[in-house]
Amino acid sequence: MKRSGFSRKKLVQGLLLPGLLFSASALASYPQYNTESVYTGGEYVVFEGHIYKARWWTQGDTPDKSEPYGVWEYIGPKDDTDPEPDPEPDPEPDPEPEPDPEPIPGDPYPGQWPEYKEGSVYTAGDKVRHEGKVYEAQWWTKNEAPDSDASTGVWKYLGEAEPPTDPNPIPEPNPGNGIIGQNPDGSYIMSKSFLDGREAELTDSPEFREALASIATRDNTTVEAISPGAASNPDNVKRVEALISPAKWDTLFPERNAAYTYTNFLKAVGKFKGFCATYSDNRATQSNDICAKSLAVMFAHFTQETGAHNPYSPNPEWKQGLFFVRESGCSSDASSCGYNSECDADNWQTEVWPCGTDDGGQYVKYFGRGAKQLSYHYNYGPFSDFIFNDVTVLLNDPDRVAESWLNLASAVFFFVYPQPPKPSMLHVIDGTWQPSPSDISEKRVPGFGVTTMIINGGIECTQDTEKPQSVNRIKYYRGHAEALDVPIPADEQLGCAGIKAFNADSASFGLYWENDWGYNKDNPGGKSFACKVISNYQTAHSTLKKGDYTKCVQKYYGVTVE
Repeated sequence: MKRSGFSRKKLVQGLLLPGLLFSASALASYPQYNTESVYTGGEYVVFEGHIYKARWWTQGDTPDKSEPYGVWEYIGPKDDTDPEPDPEPDPEPDPEPEPDPEPIPGDPYPGQWPEYKEGSVYTAGDKVRHEGKVYEAQWWTKNEAPDSDASTGVWKYLGEAEPPTDPNPIPEPNPGNGIIGQNPDGSYIMSKSFLDGREAELTDSPEFREALASIATRDNTTVEAISPGAASNPDNVKRVEALISPAKWDTLFPERNAAYTYTNFLKAVGKFKGFCATYSDNRATQSNDICAKSLAVMFAHFTQETGAHNPYSPNPEWKQGLFFVRESGCSSDASSCGYNSECDADNWQTEVWPCGTDDGGQYVKYFGRGAKQLSYHYNYGPFSDFIFNDVTVLLNDPDRVAESWLNLASAVFFFVYPQPPKPSMLHVIDGTWQPSPSDISEKRVPGFGVTTMIINGGIECTQDTEKPQSVNRIKYYRGHAEALDVPIPADEQLGCAGIKAFNADSASFGLYWENDWGYNKDNPGGKSFACKVISNYQTAHSTLKKGDYTKCVQKYYGVTVE
């Protein structure tokens, strides 16, 4: 790898011409901008009647005076006055010439400026090398060498020839931007410790720490060891066992599919350290109450999603939850539900969460499975990444969500995971989320109703009257709350009619990394070589997954990391 370990010499001070001292007639003689030409820092051009100066090497970047921080510095309007004709030389010139520097034998740095060539035409601003020195033409000239005894003064001596300037220089190590070198292909090398530190800095807030704590997980080996009544069960599992026994599980879900076992339920709880956890702040004494209410809310929602909804059943509808483990009418048969038409799309979602295929080469089907009825590859992929740290596990085998403890873990996952600008349902229930003035004015306040808005607000909420689905959820919540001894305050907002969608003014934080399009004059090409936090749309990189900041920078800037 090519490394930066040296500093390049600059031209002597005589080369740094103060642009403000140029006369209008001199400026008027600069060449017209050509989109095919290469320009280096300091070169002037005329474009659409205005004069610009290149800040650094460029080709194809059109001058634009509305971009003050771009590659072209706007100098001013072109003076269209025709320059006066060159005067006839004095027959007996008696100027005070500048003393010539000591000659340099040979020319050690060919290629930076073109060698002066007799017979060529040069215009104002053209620079040439001649016998180891650099000269600049002050006006049009031909067949007058820079060191001619009969000089008219057309050539201005700038200094000794220096090593050529690389249009893509190897950057010096810069602790301010993390760039530590350059690869042979021209891409840059960035410091891993710098990127890790930047990620930590941008996510150092109470909101991020609370979110990370609520989605913390245990390894799958520990989860698989969970069983009813085991002394080794994690504390949050023991709390749930105290609230819901195997017999009560049977009572709450008498019509459930056989895949929804009590053991799978405990494993789903045990995967997530923050669900039904013991709080360490002023909510510590409320830990059991928060757990019970969380269960009542979660049970109500997946009863709506997976319930039998059978009016002829001997059981009330709130007890008909978990009837479906796979979406009704869907199977892996070729003629069945698809949920895979998005797999052919050429976008970042299919790049990050590539669809799996069956033995016949057809895309597998991502129809609803589990208590949350997880659907579509762009939901299976993130869930797989969260559970296995590998997006392909469930993308290749989505039916694991139906057949294992993942059938209930998917519901817990969506209960604890935020979807900015929407908070997580857990943070609504435990009081972590506090509505902003905008939230309050648009009816987004703590209570069961806003959890419906989080789950399916676009379909069930925002209208003036309560939709049937929302009415069902309220009924199921009341049933499960009573069964778990959860009081429902008289002023709790249970419905979601009239609630406006969450927006950028909601009390939330940014869940995703996006390219920082800002300009940085000290970086190569003026680019930021950074990513920023956003909350109003989804990207491939999550602020809650360590290392995704680095992946974001790599994606947009093609850097390698060391």
